[in-house]
Amino acid sequence: MSNRFLKLAFTLIGVITAYTLLRVFFISSGFFKDILIIVIPALSGALFYFLSDRSIKYLSQEIDTLESTIHSMSVYEIMALAAGLIAGLIVANLISIPFIRIEIIGIPISVGLNILCGVMGIYISMNKRGEASSLLDPNAQKVGITKTKLLDTSTIIDGRIVDICNTGFIDGKLIIPSFVLEELHQISDSADSIKRSRGRRGLDILDVLRKDQKLNVSVETIDGYGATEVDDKLVRAAKKYNAEIITNDYNLNKVANIQGVEVLNINDLANAVKPLAIPGDELTIQVVKEGKENGQGIGYMNDGTMIVVEGGRKYMNQTLDVMVTSILQTSAGRMIFAKAKIQA
Repeated sequence: MSNRFLKLAFTLIGVITAYTLLRVFFISSGFFKDILIIVIPALSGALFYFLSDRSIKYLSQEIDTLESTIHSMSVYEIMALAAGLIAGLIVANLISIPFIRIEIIGIPISVGLNILCGVMGIYISMNKRGEASSLLDPNAQKVGITKTKLLDTSTIIDGRIVDICNTGFIDGKLIIPSFVLEELHQISDSADSIKRSRGRRGLDILDVLRKDQKLNVSVETIDGYGATEVDDKLVRAAKKYNAEIITNDYNLNKVANIQGVEVLNINDLANAVKPLAIPGDELTIQVVKEGKENGQGIGYMNDGTMIVVEGGRKYMNQTLDVMVTSILQTSAGRMIFAKAKIQA
């Protein structure tokens, strides 16, 4: 319905434009003029109608691009662009004062100058928006420009995103697209008890995220841009909004990377911070000093992680094979407890 309306609007624009130009530039009168006033606007309307599909498609793409650009900008950057536009229009109106009085071409020149200077003002402020936003916002240089993050279904169900956000390692705005929320609802209503349990867990995690006052989390209606699968919708939405995707889905990670979309994979983060050793692992260390407790010896891994060896004091300054028994992980660092594989 809206497409038909836009085509009709384009047709009327063609008719009105041709009719107005004929009235301005066509001087003669009589039967010939009456025919031209009917025929030329009709032809112009038909031409605009046939060009309307391509024009509507182009305008839609430009509007989507503008929307995604504005969506990724801060309030201060938008204010900087608005200031650039206003400055350009002021300059244009000052320049057009001598031209406005010229008959016929005065108004078109004035309109052209307003468009040209307005676009130049926006272009200049776009290039200088970082400097302008830092002047408007004292914290802009400290915080920097952060990208919006889109959460996928698997990340929400996984639940580790809550702890990661609470540590402060993820900044910026977190968006749960409407189609991800819809998928969570579908999973939670599944006949399969396992899927139903996973879906309800995802909804509970989402509720925790939204209630956390320290986080900037919102559920937003985002178009799938013609895609049918949720993963495809996420990738296309991320490209439109210049956003990052947070996921733990291997396939989504690969597809997004191929299409140039940045991905924050929770599994990659877990692998990066996981302990270098787990209980049962065997290590070779040198006991370099005595421990605090009776009989303990102390050694270190290459990254500086301290290893406390039970009964290791007797092996001072010796290289020793040990087996990890437990690991203590705190905010201050990691400590590994082990025992010697050989017995004295």
